[in-house]
Amino acid sequence: MALPTSLSGITTSSAHVPRRAARVVQQVRPSRSRVVSAGKGVSSACVPLPPDRPLWFPGSDPPAWLDGSLPGDFGFDPLGLGSDPDSLKWFAQAELMHGRWAMLAVSGILIPEWLEGLGFVEDFSWYDAGSREYFTDTTTLFVVQLVLMGWVEGRRWADMVKPGCVDIEFKLPHKKNPKMDVGYPGGFWFDPLFWGRGTPEPVMVLRTKEIKNGRLAMLAFVGFLFQAIYVGDTPIGNLQAHLADPGHCNIFSAFASH
Repeated sequence: MALPTSLSGITTSSAHVPRRAARVVQQVRPSRSRVVSAGKGVSSACVPLPPDRPLWFPGSDPPAWLDGSLPGDFGFDPLGLGSDPDSLKWFAQAELMHGRWAMLAVSGILIPEWLEGLGFVEDFSWYDAGSREYFTDTTTLFVVQLVLMGWVEGRRWADMVKPGCVDIEFKLPHKKNPKMDVGYPGGFWFDPLFWGRGTPEPVMVLRTKEIKNGRLAMLAFVGFLFQAIYVGDTPIGNLQAHLADPGHCNIFSAFASH
C-alpha cells in the first residue's frame, strides 16, 4: 500500500517538479491505481486489454464488439459472427471448452505413445481406440458416458443461464466466497492453488495463456488426424522421421505420396 501513497504524494506536489516529470507521473498513476483498487478483496474479474493490444493483423482495426475484455482477443472476426452479444458469449464458452478438451486429447495421445516407446504401454493406437476391447461392451460405455457427460454439461448450461447457481464451493460463516465468472469455476475444487484469485491483470494473463494453448491443441489434433489418415504414422513417429530427414519427411512429401 506504500505505492499508491507515494504516487499520491508525488501528484499533489507536481507543481514543484518539472513539467515532463509531472506528465510521466500522470501517465503512470491510472494503471497503478487501477491494479491496487482492483486487488482489494478477492476477485477473478479481468481488466480489458488496452486499445493498442496485439492484433492478428498488425495495423488493422478490431471490430467494435471485440474490445479486449475476452481472454485471447486479438480482434479476429472477419465474418462478424460475434456481433451479437449473446452469440459472442456462446462462442467464447464453446471455444474455451473445445480448447480444454483438445488439450486433454492431445495429452492423451502423446503421453501413452511416449510411454509405449519406453516400454510401459503395449500396442497403443489412439486412432483405433474405438475398435478395441475394454472391460465391458461399447454400448455400456456409451450409456455411462452419456449419463455422466449429460449431467456435467447440464450443470454447465445452468451456470451459463444463471451464473453461480451450481456453485459447490465450501460455505463458511466467516468467509465470503468470490463471484466466479462463467466457465471459470475456480475455488478449492478447480483452483486449489488460488491462481485465479489475484488482481485482474495476472488473471487475464493466465486465461489468455489457457485459450492460446487450447487453440494450439485444437490445431495439433487436426494435425494428428491428418497424420493418421494420410501418413499412417503416429505424431511422435512423424516427428522423429522429420528430424532424421527433414528434406524428405515433411508435409509436402505426405501430399506427394497420395
